[in-house]
Amino acid sequence: MNLNLKNKNALVCGSTQGIGKATAILLAEEGANVTLIARNENKLKAVLSELTNNESQNHNYLVADFSNPAALKNVLENSEVQFHILINNTGGPKGGELLSATSTELINAFQMHIVCNQILVQAVVPFMKKEQYGRIINVISTSVKEPIPGLGVSNTIRNAVGNWSKTLASELGEFQITVNNVLPGFTDTARLDQIIELKAQKQNTTELEMEQIMKSYVPAKRFAKPEETAAAITFLASEQASYINGINLPVDGGRTKSL
Repeated sequence: MNLNLKNKNALVCGSTQGIGKATAILLAEEGANVTLIARNENKLKAVLSELTNNESQNHNYLVADFSNPAALKNVLENSEVQFHILINNTGGPKGGELLSATSTELINAFQMHIVCNQILVQAVVPFMKKEQYGRIINVISTSVKEPIPGLGVSNTIRNAVGNWSKTLASELGEFQITVNNVLPGFTDTARLDQIIELKAQKQNTTELEMEQIMKSYVPAKRFAKPEETAAAITFLASEQASYINGINLPVDGGRTKSL
């Protein structure tokens, strides 16, 4: 299937590792012009060097720390923001019970995941409307459908992003702009390593044993590769996904029990 991403410009957040990096690489392979955005410039340069680059492609990067929404807005205002595709992908808050979370943790999570997403959307939508083509894809979590024990702040903010996204899907659909959420399950990333460590400590077991327990929850009996989630994201970014709007797509090997 030809995804027709040639001459499409994509902005990929959190693109120096994990799902974000895998998505940037795949979008470039499909012909898109990719702009990476993250806070570590050295890592951004390293990923930039890995992107497929034919004569007609133009890849770039922006340096921004999503813990500072005002700084992100400044970076965008001083850049040429002309993107057909926006991949919102930000690392989740640290684990822990919701009852023990501080107000600062909740505020910081809201700023990184809602406020920064809002800033990005407001920056890219005018060009999308002009082009009559837009794909906004938010990488969230299966906790949108089923809260995950021990990830209280993350569960809370991920659902907020889900409802923010669904609202935008209704507002932007008439302009041929779609807004969808991809919900990764257990994916082999640094984030999952942190979760395994936290769960192992809490249940007084080894990380290897906890890894096997978590895999047993998944019908596929394994963790996802970042590239598998990136494939779903890339399809939703394509012309072929033009009538898919406002959905939550789990990429979890069948682990989520709800419909």
